[in-house]
Amino acid sequence: MRKEDRHKLIMREINLHNKVLSTDLSTLLNISDDTVRRDLKELAETGMLLKVHGGAASKSFVSPFNAQNEVYALNEKKKIAEKTLKLIKNEMVILTEGGTTILELAKMIPENLRVTFFTISPQVAITLSDHSNLEVITIGGKLNKNANLHVGASVINQLIDIKVDLCLLGANAFSSEEGLTDMDWDIVQVKKACIRSSKKTAVLSISEKLNTAQRIRICEPNHINYLITELSPESPLLANYRNDNLKLL
Repeated sequence: MRKEDRHKLIMREINLHNKVLSTDLSTLLNISDDTVRRDLKELAETGMLLKVHGGAASKSFVSPFNAQNEVYALNEKKKIAEKTLKLIKNEMVILTEGGTTILELAKMIPENLRVTFFTISPQVAITLSDHSNLEVITIGGKLNKNANLHVGASVINQLIDIKVDLCLLGANAFSSEEGLTDMDWDIVQVKKACIRSSKKTAVLSISEKLNTAQRIRICEPNHINYLITELSPESPLLANYRNDNLKLL
């Protein structure tokens, strides 16, 4: 495979899943670990991605406030954010993680909406703080710098003590067979705690992330109440996700 083609595939994986492991890229591309390291080094030097321990991460995911970082599938994520707004009503208590799609949602909250937001993302908290009628509570802990989320036992212990109306989660990967999955153990544990603390859970995901899976399961698909994509709920691409437990938006 030509280097240019490898670089395109690497960037697609980064854009879809926010972070990739070198070992996974080596298997996916059928190349040596040394070749993966060289490719990641070259892409990092050109400003396309950030090298992190064991792999690489999306610049827009780690630093979404940087105007120079182009957000992947931005129009699709804005459409998902607009759909998600339909679930949010006055006086609700909502729990969110972070990520570029939820940041787009945070920017769209109407000024007259009165909602309490708990969030494990400092960036989402800062964005929500611009809205005068929102109460914003940050659940703090160790900062996972690759995802800009608070993780660890202190976060999980705080989540045990709350019960919210709706949890909003982004997706690293989601499938009708494996459910919601991720590659980071600490993030998985916090997301599990978020789901346990919520009456209902919505997954916000661009359609490209559907029918994919990562190494660690967060929850079975039947634990999710809403799947929100940029697609029409009637799209044939969502056929595998139509069931009595999961509402498509």
